[in-house]
Amino acid sequence: MRNFPVLMFAAGFGTRMGALTRDRPKPLIEVAGKPLIDHALTLARDAGCDHIVANLHYRADMLSRHLEPVGVRTITEEPKILETGGGLRNALPFLGQGPVLTMNTDAIWAGPNPVKLLKAAWMPDRMDALMMTVPVARAIGQDSQGDFTRAESGQLFRGPGVIYGGIQIIKTDLLERIEQEAFSLNLIWDLMLERDRLFGLAYPGRWCDVGHPGGIRLAEKMLGVRDV
Repeated sequence: MRNFPVLMFAAGFGTRMGALTRDRPKPLIEVAGKPLIDHALTLARDAGCDHIVANLHYRADMLSRHLEPVGVRTITEEPKILETGGGLRNALPFLGQGPVLTMNTDAIWAGPNPVKLLKAAWMPDRMDALMMTVPVARAIGQDSQGDFTRAESGQLFRGPGVIYGGIQIIKTDLLERIEQEAFSLNLIWDLMLERDRLFGLAYPGRWCDVGHPGGIRLAEKMLGVRDV
């Protein structure tokens, strides 16, 4: 099973977190006594990934001081944030050739390591990207009906059914087609959908969105953390 370079998305402003992000970036908000970004880092390292990069923007100095001592290469997006697609393209010189594993840093997983599951299911001959998707019934802290519909084959289509959990393996060659400097990965996924090469794996555990303050308590409850 091959390893993939990892890009952790850590550049966002975390505006939905309100006062919690006035003095810190969202990835440093703690859940169960551990910063969100460290939960993501644990998953990556546990799956054997050792080439890890993080893109930074808001409160970049705080994140770089946290990440660089533990061997994570950091890239600060300046003067403006590049969004997910632009951020991935900007990080390619530090990630190397071939597919990349990207991770959002504002979710908590309870169950099998999603990175390990993706690595085991990756089929580059069929797939341009393989997302870890979460059935709506297993998603905590979300009232969405889903980002995609997933066929039995694993192929994805736009529509309700499953939520993108924020971890994927993705080929990067289509990034060069986008003219904008800052853009969402949704543009790349749409190109993959046109080619019938966007796939999803259904996560068998539970997942919690921690993009808003209430998600902290929900995630800790999901993890079985007791109130002190």
